[in-house]
Amino acid sequence: MVSQEQRKRQLAREKFLRQQQRRTSARRKARMRNSVIASVLGVIVIGSVALYTTGVLKNDDKANASADVTPSASPTSKAPDPCEKADKGSVEKLSWKNEPAVTIDKSAKYTMKLATTCGDIGIAMKTSAAPHTVNSFNFLAGKGFFDHTKCHRLTTNGIYVLQCGDPTGTGSGGPGYTIPDENLKDASLKSNVYPAGTVAMANTGQKHTGGSQFFLVYQDSQLPPSYTPFGTIDAAGMKVLKKIAAAGENTGAGDGAPNATVVINKATVTKS
Repeated sequence: MVSQEQRKRQLAREKFLRQQQRRTSARRKARMRNSVIASVLGVIVIGSVALYTTGVLKNDDKANASADVTPSASPTSKAPDPCEKADKGSVEKLSWKNEPAVTIDKSAKYTMKLATTCGDIGIAMKTSAAPHTVNSFNFLAGKGFFDHTKCHRLTTNGIYVLQCGDPTGTGSGGPGYTIPDENLKDASLKSNVYPAGTVAMANTGQKHTGGSQFFLVYQDSQLPPSYTPFGTIDAAGMKVLKKIAAAGENTGAGDGAPNATVVINKATVTKS
């Protein structure tokens, strides 16, 4: 026979257990609810980071780009291509082991014409100051080396140049030989500035590593005097360059392939 006092204690114990069960259940539900909330927030955060990272990579995939990126900014529309379709034909795969012998007349005037899809660019060449360079261009143009090649690089931030002369279109191609640096003390190079209208040789950063790649300066550009200046662009050519530059480059970061489809249909060097 259970006494009244024992019955009270039993009822109190059962009540306590029920309370504990309710509290345990409530804590379990709260943990589940918080876990779900955390998971949702995690997905949102991860998604946001992924979108942010994608935006940065899309607008800054060049190691030397210095433009700031604003993830929330709406993407800018690509400017229309101001150039015509390229002439039919393909790039010749030409290569030589040694620099060609200098056969030009060092006392004569030579001009180079780049007939591009964006317009003609005329260049007065500095024959006496850069004979090896002018001779090389005379040789390569005569072999059709530059014909149907793309100008592969446009910079619109820091320096302002269009780079051409690579038959592979990758920035790593050349004629198989190198030529010496020349004319690095040209009077036009003042305070480490290559003035607008200059045509100069590209190189690997080491001395005497010029090949076939060259750049055309469409706006004064701060550069060390390490790149052979061998020509000056005519007024009509500068208008063509400005048109190409206005179309921008494909990364939005200031250094990439030009949006304009710049192809050299034909390069010719003429003695006058």
